[in-house]
Amino acid sequence: MKYPYLIVLFFCFTSCFTLKEGDILFQDIDCGPYCESIETVTKGYRGADLSHVGMVIESSNGELEVIEANTTGVQIVSLDTFLNRSSDDNGSPKVIVGRLKQPYQELIPRAKTFAIALLGSDYDYIYDITDDKYYCSELLYESFKAANGGDSIFRLYPMTFIEPATGELFPIWVEYFESLGHPMPQGELGLNPGGMSESNKVKIVHQYGIPSGMK
Repeated sequence: MKYPYLIVLFFCFTSCFTLKEGDILFQDIDCGPYCESIETVTKGYRGADLSHVGMVIESSNGELEVIEANTTGVQIVSLDTFLNRSSDDNGSPKVIVGRLKQPYQELIPRAKTFAIALLGSDYDYIYDITDDKYYCSELLYESFKAANGGDSIFRLYPMTFIEPATGELFPIWVEYFESLGHPMPQGELGLNPGGMSESNKVKIVHQYGIPSGMK
């Protein structure tokens, strides 16, 4: 066969990536208007629309799983379950992989232990970074903060629920917080997957598919 090494190189470029414990999976999850509004106000790596995030962990039998916080609370799901929630036009998962840069790799075992201790915790529907409930990016923020002796490695920013095109609050979020009977946390500190994917502590090392908006 002519140029067989080119076939091998192409195969490895597309298929030979290996996940590691502690890798951060950024996902364009397609959850409707709520996710779309989050993606509108904060673009992620290379403009990607990212609305969910989880961390790869290794189970006791050596299998890779994902710990995450979703609307059912903090839980562990299989890697396949996480990856197959949303797909691009080619049927590939709309997930990109971030890996902590070398100085922060040592934090992963302690962050994993902290996150696992939170299994079963409630989802943070009001996005309050100070309570004992967790939304997806908050789980990772708190886990690595605890692993780093209380010094956070991801930055918090004032949250916004304002639609850039109109300068008005997204109606869907107005209705959402009214239904909870809680003030909208406009301007309160928080973080989201898109912003995390742009952190200077993280290097994007792989993409399974192409999230919407990614250039």
